[in-house]
Amino acid sequence: MTSQTHITPELFKFFRELKRKNNREWFQKNKSRYEAVVRDPLLEFISEFAPELHKLSPYLVADPRPVGGSLFRIYRDVRFSKDKTPYKTAAGVHFPHEDRKSVHAPGYYLHLEPGTVYAGGGIWRPEPATLHRVRDALVADPKGWKRAVSGKAFKAQCTLDGESLKRPPKGYDPDHPLIEDLKRKDFVAFVKFTEKQACEKDFMKALAASYQMMARFTAYLTRAVGATW
Repeated sequence: MTSQTHITPELFKFFRELKRKNNREWFQKNKSRYEAVVRDPLLEFISEFAPELHKLSPYLVADPRPVGGSLFRIYRDVRFSKDKTPYKTAAGVHFPHEDRKSVHAPGYYLHLEPGTVYAGGGIWRPEPATLHRVRDALVADPKGWKRAVSGKAFKAQCTLDGESLKRPPKGYDPDHPLIEDLKRKDFVAFVKFTEKQACEKDFMKALAASYQMMARFTAYLTRAVGATW
């Protein structure tokens, strides 16, 4: 694992300025800066992180391509949004499962935004069929689910997040011991970091450790949707 620093304070400085001047004219003048302090360093980070990711599962993908890879585009899709600002004010990196096109399999995520840095894992906004599979897995194997979310490190440092139904989902026992989990619409966990931590030389090691804490949780979800861990 490299000890080189890919994420620097310049990344967060860029996004702070972009948030204040989120327009095409400013971005075009600063595009080379974006490439130098955000895009290119993160593509190198993704490439060098691949071996650590594959220690968790060989089916997870770290794709360093500048377009269509693990680094999310900075351009916002504003077609159906009231917010017409053209650029994202955070960098996002995702490490999906290789079967993501055939099943909505879990993956990992890294979010880098001024004041908000976190590593995430799980399934966000699954379609109904996938959500049904996960809920059925909880009913079929409640002990496995409890093990997945009750590890000492997981409970100490990971937070389960996402939206939940106000009422029990149809077709499930409202008195089920896991009813609060069955009501979830998202199955995601995250670990928070500071900007300073993200800029440290050992951040790649810390990120790998956070994903390892979530591994049992992510593996459970992966198998629940019919993918291989």
